[in-house]
Amino acid sequence: MSELTHRPVLLDECIEALNIRPQGVYLDGTLGRAGHSREIAKRLTTGRLVCVDRDQAALDAAQERLADFRETVTLVHSNFDQVDEILDKLSLAGADGMLFDLGVSSPQLDDGERGFSYMVDAPLDMRMDRSGGLTAGDVVNTWPQEELRRILFQYGEERYAPQIAAAIARRRRERPVATTLELVEIIKGAMPAKALKEKQHPAKRSFQAVRIAVNDELASVERMLQRAVPRLNRGGRLAVITFHSLEDRIVKTGLAEFARGCVCPPDFPVCVCGRTPDVKLVNRKPVLPSQRELEENPRARSAKLRVAEKLKDPACPR
Repeated sequence: MSELTHRPVLLDECIEALNIRPQGVYLDGTLGRAGHSREIAKRLTTGRLVCVDRDQAALDAAQERLADFRETVTLVHSNFDQVDEILDKLSLAGADGMLFDLGVSSPQLDDGERGFSYMVDAPLDMRMDRSGGLTAGDVVNTWPQEELRRILFQYGEERYAPQIAAAIARRRRERPVATTLELVEIIKGAMPAKALKEKQHPAKRSFQAVRIAVNDELASVERMLQRAVPRLNRGGRLAVITFHSLEDRIVKTGLAEFARGCVCPPDFPVCVCGRTPDVKLVNRKPVLPSQRELEENPRARSAKLRVAEKLKDPACPR
């Protein structure tokens, strides 16, 4: 599939969720291949779209992909968890809609040199923002064995985390682990034979864990939610696509907390806490890809879309 015909995950569902107004202000916090952004921009007249990405390569490519919408689109090199700072710098009080498509973008996965793939040999990098910061090599070669075990278990939900962490520690005492396929072989060597026969690649969970640690992904999602909801205009929509249970749990819990109203005990005759909900959940359950989308794009199989709307007139239910 060519880049120009690439169809982003849950595209129609996202556009419907954002409830786009032609004159509104919108923010795509994870630009990627700009598929979502193009569809948002097409629906704007006097409105504005702010496109954010940590990866400068995504922003460079978007110059061409969004060329027809130059008067409407503003490209920003930043992490999506800086949404409040981004809006401030653009002198925007708020946004009528925000979209965050979490996880690794297809170009990052497809570019073997970036080190995200366990199928192609490359330096251990895995940075979404290549301008600096921690690399996968730093994590694998310098973090304490117990910390490696923790992230493999917590971020990758890897049941063989202790064995894999110990194997990495033994290997790096001899020489640093330099490439992705070196790491794959260490992981496979630490796992029992039965685990190597499973349908899922044996290194998938470990690579996910290291990538999350390198990019501080889970903390970034938490920060994004705390900063994005307050900057939504009344009636504005927040749409978030997650790809694994750890992200989804953070989004589900965070949105539920913003949607929570009075917390007084049930036997109180009147509300004394004064707490009012900030948002309402547009869908109680996440929106999932259709069977047709799953057939056309297997990478969408774990995607979940959650949507919340900023209340126009928040009031305590009591």
